[in-house]
Formats: sequence, C-alpha cells, structure tokens
Amino acid sequence: MTFKGIGEAKAISIVAALEVGRRRREGEGMRRKQITSSADVFEVMQPKIGDISHEEFWILLLNKANKIISKHDISKGGVSGTVADSRIIFKLAVDSLASSVILCHNHPSGNLTPSELDIKLTKKLKEFGEMMEIPIYDHLIITDSEYYSFADNGIL
Repeated sequence: MTFKGIGEAKAISIVAALEVGRRRREGEGMRRKQITSSADVFEVMQPKIGDISHEEFWILLLNKANKIISKHDISKGGVSGTVADSRIIFKLAVDSLASSVILCHNHPSGNLTPSELDIKLTKKLKEFGEMMEIPIYDHLIITDSEYYSFADNGIL
C-alpha cells in the first residue's frame, strides 16, 4: 500500500497471488520423482524457508529411491539460531520407514557460512544416523537465493 494507487484491497490481492505462487512452486518441488543433487533439495525447500526472518530447521525423509516421503519442520528459532533434537528427527525417520534424511535450515542473514554449531550438529546427526542405519545424505543452509551444501563441500 506504500505505492501510489495500491489500496488495501489490491494489496491483499497481490499478497494472495504471491502466496498461491509460492504454494504452487512448493507443490512442484514435492512432485519431483527423485532427489539427485543439492540443487534439487534447494528447489524444494527454498520456497518454504528461503525468505523468512527467523531460523527454521527442516528435514526431508527419503525412500530407497531418493524420492521424498515427507518433509518436517523440526524447530523454529530466533534470528540467529534454532535447536534440532536428534531424537525427534530419527523418531520421524523410523516412523516413516525412511531410508535416508536430508537436513535443511535457513540463515535469515543471508550468510552461507556454517557456524561451528552447524558443523557439530551435522557431525553428531551423521554419527547417530550411521548407528540407526538411516544415513544423513546432506545438510543445506538456505537463503533467499543461494544455498550451501555440507556434502558438496566435503563436510559430510
């Protein structure tokens, strides 16, 4: 409504159209038959967490063919951090009969560099996944237009 000629009704229509577009894009990502790269994960998760103002931690659960079984919001945090509980993550994976897990969280600041806590959490979850025979395939940090893949960068 800050633009001349855009009233409340038109502003609501524009916001609604943007939301429909976001949901459509998200739905297309979920219909993807197979996750083959970190770019595929980015396409699925960027519409969900790429442009929010607080951190959220999500997981994608995959079947043996790397098809998405489901995605789950594990936690919502503040501007500079959130908590991810390994018990919740692997309970969801076991309950869904997932063959593997992909971790995702956003950095509202736009900084793609993983923090020490991000690295420690990833290593802890990787070890736990190996014990449970549910491997962690990747961990992505997502911003509004870019991503950082732990697997692509040799950390995982």
